[in-house]
Amino acid sequence: MKSALAVPVMILLAATAALAETPAAPTLGIHALAGGRYDDMRMCVGSPRGVPGGPIGEVYLDLAVPVGDRGVLVMNVPLMRPLLFGAAFGMLQFEPQLTYEIRLGDGSGSGGARPVLGAGAGAVFHYGPDVDSTPENRGEDFFAAGPLVSASFGLEFNRRGGTWRPGLKLFYAPLFASGRSMGTVAGGALEIHYGF
Repeated sequence: MKSALAVPVMILLAATAALAETPAAPTLGIHALAGGRYDDMRMCVGSPRGVPGGPIGEVYLDLAVPVGDRGVLVMNVPLMRPLLFGAAFGMLQFEPQLTYEIRLGDGSGSGGARPVLGAGAGAVFHYGPDVDSTPENRGEDFFAAGPLVSASFGLEFNRRGGTWRPGLKLFYAPLFASGRSMGTVAGGALEIHYGF
């Protein structure tokens, strides 16, 4: 499990060093996603017992720092699931990520939109029951973790007061837990970003 977490940790450290050397001021934003995922290890509160996966939703706080002319380095900090799952289900599902985004064009095209491509790396942390559990009939809680990678695409619109970006995100994470077979998390979601 330690080697599985090494890659996202190194990426986060490199990004922190890059942010420290970047003179541009960071900006804040939020984004929400909704979609579905395959997950053969963790309990899904939105699916019946034994079903590997189900719906997924999250709300993130985004800290963005420009890197070069078209690039932006974004730290995505999950808010909804860590708070909701902790309070309502006594579980931890925390998936922070660092995303490098590149903007194509200058936004002078149709409707002022410009494409945005993103590639992300982070980590998944879980504490709770397994896929054969339900909130009413829980199995034993366990800790699992693993690296997270993602790819995203969106169209950014500059509007008075901020930027809006609808888009699509695909993600994958292997999960490792002591005494258990490796788990797999993979899925996709629609996103909506707002930058202040």
